[in-house]
Amino acid sequence: MSWSWEYLPSPEHVTGGAPAGFLAAVETKAAELVRAAEALYLDGTAYEGSGEPMQYLDVAGGLVAYYVVPRLELVVVCQVTPPA
Repeated sequence: MSWSWEYLPSPEHVTGGAPAGFLAAVETKAAELVRAAEALYLDGTAYEGSGEPMQYLDVAGGLVAYYVVPRLELVVVCQVTPPA
């Protein structure tokens, strides 16, 4: 298995018409989160803990809610709030 990220439940639901520039920044940050999780959980599939709680991150003046699922080697972006 290899680490990845995704919008959940779907890209359309999570992004909800956010500006393209903001979404590009979100996707860049999501890729960085994947690399960090991959370094932290060397073998995520063998992880036996409860996982991480939801985290919030400031991205390009907006907000991103995400969580890491080590056993699935997945970073889930579940909410984006573009800058006002």
